Amino acid sequence: MSAKYDRAITVFSPDGHLFQVEYAMEAVKRGTTAVGVRGKDSVVVAVERKATAKLQDAKTVRKLVQIDDHTCLVFSGLLADARTLIDRARVEAQSYRLTMDEPASVEHIARYIANIQQKYTQSGGVRPFGVSTFVLGFDGENPRLFQTDPSGTFSEWKANAVGRNSKTIREYLEKNFEDTEGRATPILALKALTEMVEPSSKMIDVAVLTKGSPTTYLSNEEIDAMLKEIEEEKASKLSRQAIST
Repeated sequence: MSAKYDRAITVFSPDGHLFQVEYAMEAVKRGTTAVGVRGKDSVVVAVERKATAKLQDAKTVRKLVQIDDHTCLVFSGLLADARTLIDRARVEAQSYRLTMDEPASVEHIARYIANIQQKYTQSGGVRPFGVSTFVLGFDGENPRLFQTDPSGTFSEWKANAVGRNSKTIREYLEKNFEDTEGRATPILALKALTEMVEPSSKMIDVAVLTKGSPTTYLSNEEIDAMLKEIEEEKASKLSRQAIST
């Protein structure tokens, strides 16, 4: 049935589907995995690094970008589509600051990105953005974590995952999420991500946002130290289970 109704973005199928939007969501599911966790005093994202060619500079394909001093964005899906959204979000953030003499809220930036994505689901001659984003930062004292998707929907989360195997990671977070602070927040994000991603600093990027401080990108040494701590905790748990049985 989809063959009749997936040729134009403006045509609904009889059962209410917009197939081009669903195909865009499939593009997101094939993207590299990203995990966002909101703690009491920080917001953390852990991202699977995109595989690059041997001679390619990996810094040119980072999935973590800065939108404003207090706002960061991470995405999963098509890199070129994301670049367009990132540029427009940065212009909106600076325009808002110039007009209102105050920084745009994290929710404002998330809504702005979602509005652009939604416009591309109901116009002829265009296609949806094959990108899902996490927009994170601080509004005053409050850490915020928003997700947008190709349909133009945006919502706030305590923790979530997008990209490959996101369903499995989301289930892990639902079972293990708790309000964390300090070092425990990036550790929880890494625990979730390494459920499906190789536990190595060569494969993972981590960014931490805290109130009043610039975005902190964890070094490979810091990530490896946390991954070692996670592995030791798992080994200790398995040892206790073996003794109890």
